Amino acid sequence: MAYTCELGSGQRIYLENVGEHTAVTLASSGAGQQQQSGSQFTTGAWTAPPALFRTPQGVVIQLTTAQGSHHLQLQGNQLGVMSQSPALGNAQQMQMSAGVAMPGNTMPPMQPMGSAQPMQPMQPMQPMEPMQPMQPMQPMKMGNMEMNASPMQMRMGNMEMQMGNAASSHTASSAASAGKAKFCSQCGTPVQPSDRFCANCGHQLHT
Repeated sequence: MAYTCELGSGQRIYLENVGEHTAVTLASSGAGQQQQSGSQFTTGAWTAPPALFRTPQGVVIQLTTAQGSHHLQLQGNQLGVMSQSPALGNAQQMQMSAGVAMPGNTMPPMQPMGSAQPMQPMQPMQPMEPMQPMQPMQPMKMGNMEMNASPMQMRMGNMEMQMGNAASSHTASSAASAGKAKFCSQCGTPVQPSDRFCANCGHQLHT
């Protein structure tokens, strides 16, 4: 609870010890209006009630704490800390009242925010399905022509061509027909492919 004192001319001062600090509030009223201003000083915890003295220089507030005595001076509406202890032998001590509430503290304290719920971890992404391999290209047919991509080959009638194979079926069939027996076109006698003339009639053979 706070201490308060009537200063006159519609002014009232409030003092309160909050931990290691001293809160001072000056309230003034007049002409239907009310104003207040507050200050806070680090003084330490009080060990005795505060005392107010009226001096020719203004009002002096004496605070007795575990760290020693502190003095504040009020001149008009200006409040400050005195660097030296004043002489209060001839000063008039003012009457103070205890157990009052500081003005402006009628609002209920704010409720602390509830503890925030922890964020749920994200679900792991499902692995992507592997791509299906491409189906091999089906062989193309057009009339008596057939093409195949694997291996690369083309067939047309009795002729076949294949990439990477120098020999073709056409060449092989030609060699096969060349290996067969031949006959002389003049007399019909069988001759060998290496013969240049017919051994029977002497006719020149076409190689």
